[in-house]
Amino acid sequence: ASAAVTVLLCALLTCRVRCAETRAKPSNIVLIVTDDQDVLLGGLSPMKKTKALIGDAGATFVNAYTVTPLCCPSRSSILTGQYPHNHEVRNNSLSGNCSSPQWQKGPESQAFPVLLSKLGYQTFFAGKYLNQYGMKEAGGVDYIPPGWDQWHALVGNSQYYNYSLSVNGKEEKHGDNYSADYLTDLITNRSLNFLDTRSPVHPFFLMLSPPAPHAPWTAAPQYQKDFGDVKAPRDGSFDKPGKDKHWLLRQPANPMTASSLAYLDNAYRKRWQTLVSVDDMVEQLVKKLDSINELNSTYIFFTSDNGYHTGRQFSLPIDKRQLYEFDIKVPLMVRGPGIAPKQTVEAPVLNIDLAPTILDISGFNVAAVNVDGQSFLSQMAPSLRNGTARPFFLVEYTGEGHPTGDPSCPRLGPGLSQCFPDCVCEDAYNNTYACVRTLGSGQNLQYCEFADSESFVEVYDLKSDPHQLENVVKKVDPSVLQVMNQRLIKLQSCQGQSCR
Repeated sequence: ASAAVTVLLCALLTCRVRCAETRAKPSNIVLIVTDDQDVLLGGLSPMKKTKALIGDAGATFVNAYTVTPLCCPSRSSILTGQYPHNHEVRNNSLSGNCSSPQWQKGPESQAFPVLLSKLGYQTFFAGKYLNQYGMKEAGGVDYIPPGWDQWHALVGNSQYYNYSLSVNGKEEKHGDNYSADYLTDLITNRSLNFLDTRSPVHPFFLMLSPPAPHAPWTAAPQYQKDFGDVKAPRDGSFDKPGKDKHWLLRQPANPMTASSLAYLDNAYRKRWQTLVSVDDMVEQLVKKLDSINELNSTYIFFTSDNGYHTGRQFSLPIDKRQLYEFDIKVPLMVRGPGIAPKQTVEAPVLNIDLAPTILDISGFNVAAVNVDGQSFLSQMAPSLRNGTARPFFLVEYTGEGHPTGDPSCPRLGPGLSQCFPDCVCEDAYNNTYACVRTLGSGQNLQYCEFADSESFVEVYDLKSDPHQLENVVKKVDPSVLQVMNQRLIKLQSCQGQSCR
């Protein structure tokens, strides 16, 4: 009998050892989301360390897109893995559902950090969250979204100095002292401190959201003279008239005035200067992960919430919110276990794919989650997963305007917003559109419909016209337009599996 007990104990111990081996600690995950960083206008040029430490060490996605080119709706899509028509965040205002009580009770309560926390991940957030976060009507600084263990969130929109943070539900005010207050560096330092004090037993997830390169473009003191001879690129659709486009693109004077050109060149340089501190952040994070022996078991994602334009886009000065590649294409680089170095991935991926990809890495059953996106782990690590790329996808945007006119631009009337130098407005109530983007199998098409009195349609063949100079809606075979229209109708009401 004692021999049988011994055999049974040995079997149980062996099983426990094997179980421990098969239940190895899941990979750690770091997600860095910059604010308004383009990829098509040289937005990654100042980031040599990031390209070397993440891109060269892993995969660079050359066709990464946001499903909506505006901060709060895009960030809500990143957190939920859903298109805006499902999470219902339409713009950056509380009335547009940005960080509203409705958002908090609904989509935010099921966002992917909540699920990571349930899996035992130690979670850390620092930086800009959602544009209305911390406002009194959004619960104030006391409110901490579910799923976060450590919370260092900016109140409101991007700033570099003179801001408030919610630090684990307590307000922390900051001034204009570089070493104590510069937000990009503060995010870096607190993330490094978290890595020093975390429990080594459990995996961790960090989401770092620096303000760069969003306005007001305040660079760290040591970088304020960098790129002195840099100007916004003058190629592509730079200062081209938008004669065959939606009315908002037909309003700017062409060619642009000298004052507008000087303004946007200055903005372009300052944006680059702010990004050098983000480049330093990436370098310090990678060094820290290496020093604590976690680098080889950590996935690092680097991306932005949306693109940006600086004068290149048909004489519009500076902003996002438009349907063109400049505003909807974003940087995306990933390194981590199973990802071969120096990969360039052509398959289109979306920001709604980040949540299911991160959950896939964590071991969560993605099929059980209500997401519109799909994991792209198979695209960058085919040895770990099988999967297919999507042939087409949706981009949607709800325009914002003011009910009253801008006093400094009296001729324009109400319904417009984001009016920059020379009274050129970048947004309006009827800058509301939905596009289907087809990419792959020899096709590279974009079909967009506006919700306006003209029912305006824009169609581009980016294979022959990569800068979207000519709207070919009147030249395309009507049967192609019909197919695109039907795809668009389906995508605009899709949910979950039907979006894939």
